[in-house]
Amino acid sequence: MVIDLHTHTAPKSYDAFQSPTELILEAKALGLDAVCLTEHDAFWDDRDIQELRRHHKLIILPGCEINTDKGHFLAFGLREYLFGMHKFTFLHDQVNKAGGVLVAAHPYRRRQITDLTATRITPELDWVSKEETFGYTNAIEGLNGRGSEAENDFSQMLSRILNIKTTGGSDSHRPGDLGTFATEFDSGITSISGLVREIKSGRFRPITLDHGSP
Repeated sequence: MVIDLHTHTAPKSYDAFQSPTELILEAKALGLDAVCLTEHDAFWDDRDIQELRRHHKLIILPGCEINTDKGHFLAFGLREYLFGMHKFTFLHDQVNKAGGVLVAAHPYRRRQITDLTATRITPELDWVSKEETFGYTNAIEGLNGRGSEAENDFSQMLSRILNIKTTGGSDSHRPGDLGTFATEFDSGITSISGLVREIKSGRFRPITLDHGSP
């Protein structure tokens, strides 16, 4: 099953330039099995998610990209944004209480990294790998559609050093952004609880889409 785990729509995400309908129609045209709506610091209401699923006949899963003092994290299994989630320790506590999962999104951003050489362990790569936050995440986003080849190589090298699984996602913000990367799961997923279960199991891998064809 192929799912894009990282997408954004307007108006919930301030920097998105596509409606949920535009995103979903593009996902269906590309043959994706499901998409996760991971707005910036905002959650979708369950009733609205169900309405989108019913209307478009596609599996839509809710999540959130949360901006913290330790970087951005995709959170699955939470239901609402609470004040304090901008602190990673508080976010992690809330995810634990909810039985959810965290994925470290584009870990090269906001860390003032200048050397993205992924063929060897650079001092900067070694420095990032020692951040405690990665010990509390279930995966690292290894392939991000808005990242450069060097940046994605950096993420994947980081995951190998830490021995953490990687996901893939388009990080779509506008029409045409889908069809770059996604995550392939070994089992079928129809609910957020199923997604959380499969991420915890590690039965997934990031994939590159061939011009939008899974």
